[in-house]
Amino acid sequence: MGSLLRLILVFVILGALAAFFMGYRVRDGHLIDPNGTIASSRKLPEVDTAKARDAGAAIGDKVAVGAAAAQHALSNAALTGKIKAKIALDDTLKASSVSVESNDGAVTLSGTVASTAQHTRVVQLARETDGVKSVTDHLVVR
Repeated sequence: MGSLLRLILVFVILGALAAFFMGYRVRDGHLIDPNGTIASSRKLPEVDTAKARDAGAAIGDKVAVGAAAAQHALSNAALTGKIKAKIALDDTLKASSVSVESNDGAVTLSGTVASTAQHTRVVQLARETDGVKSVTDHLVVR
């Protein structure tokens, strides 16, 4: 959440600094270009600060919700990735075809393994992974 908001804030500040150092200014409600002439013939509109503040708060709320959802998805993907990496690196599981899904620490294993020893090892690897709260086993021994 905070990183996305910080990134947006950095871009806004960098844009304002670039305009400032290029010589653009606001004077008497008009945008003044680097040559000192009015860049726009019409006056800049008055800003309703209360309305802008409300709109900013609404956008901030939406960004927070989106960031929380993204963090949740990344957390699930990271847990799934950890378990898949453990399975892929285990030499005793080369003949297995295991699918891993996770949601809030609840891991579901499905697919096929060649023996009961492989079945036991896959479940063990999943259970010993940090962040796993429960393991649902849908593995089939062929």
